[in-house]
Amino acid sequence: MSLVHRVARGVAALVIFVAAGAFAQGQPPIRIGSTLALTGPLAATSLVHKVVGEIYVEQLNRRGGLLGRPVEWIVRDDQSKPDLARTLYEQLITVDKVDLLMGPYATGAILSAMGVAQRYNKVLVHHTFGIPAQAKYDMQFPAWSLGPTPEVSVPNTVFDALAASPAPPKTIAVVTSKFPSVHFMSLGARDVAKKRGLNEVLFLEWDFGNLDYGPIAARIKDANPDFLWVGAIGLEGNQLLEAMSKIGYTPKEHFYMYPAPGPMSKSALARNALSMTVFEEHPPFTSAPGAKEFIELYHARAAKAGIPDTAVEVQAAASYTAWQILEAGVRGAGSLDDKAIGAWLHTHPVDTIQGKLRFDGPHNYGDDLMRVKQVQDGHWVTVYPAAYAAPGATLRVQ
Repeated sequence: MSLVHRVARGVAALVIFVAAGAFAQGQPPIRIGSTLALTGPLAATSLVHKVVGEIYVEQLNRRGGLLGRPVEWIVRDDQSKPDLARTLYEQLITVDKVDLLMGPYATGAILSAMGVAQRYNKVLVHHTFGIPAQAKYDMQFPAWSLGPTPEVSVPNTVFDALAASPAPPKTIAVVTSKFPSVHFMSLGARDVAKKRGLNEVLFLEWDFGNLDYGPIAARIKDANPDFLWVGAIGLEGNQLLEAMSKIGYTPKEHFYMYPAPGPMSKSALARNALSMTVFEEHPPFTSAPGAKEFIELYHARAAKAGIPDTAVEVQAAASYTAWQILEAGVRGAGSLDDKAIGAWLHTHPVDTIQGKLRFDGPHNYGDDLMRVKQVQDGHWVTVYPAAYAAPGATLRVQ
């Protein structure tokens, strides 16, 4: 199939929401272009971002749009392929003549989009970029609030949580996909674990898109670590859990970097699984301005879209945050000029559903707001630090 045909098939939707009577007569819409991995191995999580984007654009237009104009969102399917994402962002800018960009899902596609944005001097707000040191473009702005050195700060947060458990782990196995962000974070976890005195009993890697997790599961069973760190994205974590179950192995304590949130929380095999979060659907997160309305809307839309877990959690919150950042930048600059929007964001913190974000640190990253969550009774709940834990929730062990 030619690239032209792939691009044509990749057009997922042109979403237009207009609040009747709220816009100046004859004003053309502001067009925001992006891609999402609506097919391929990252589709389960990208669907969350699609639903959130639709909700936000609808809310935005009910409030009168931007600069007195309605907003359109053009979203295309990059098929979980960074090279295709690059091509589609080129087309959005040069052919579709979009006014603004919104980033795609996942580090590889975001990095591709970032290169295109830099070539055309466009602001790129993005949801889930996991390697801050590679974000060298001055007009990219992250909604993924993991700080400038997450390869150190995130593993330390995880190990701090485990250290507070009744039986802190002494041995660790690190297994990871070679998907860029989870691989990067997993290598960081190895270094942090060593410095904290954990004995590494296994390290292995697999290619992203792998379908056979049997050999990996067998190696984990043989190593039998106190703590299993899994550098997985999307459904990789579920596939590994299924492979371990088939050989009768249940990890003692286990962590997954970027799982597809619904499929993992609803899997019986994921009991007590750990991950990272910036927002879960419980206090104190739900006290954020606008959180209640968003949660109600997301429940209905996610159920309609067939998303297994309709609770607002880290992926949905990061996506909503990205739209909040873009809206704040346009309103703050009072303009669609990318340089003006970028200059405003560099010098003004933005109130978001996950807290106040700033973009004046290394590579435009601010504070690490990541917390530890756990699957408990079929739901994700925050368990560490205690100030952000769900009411009555503490870390559980197998």
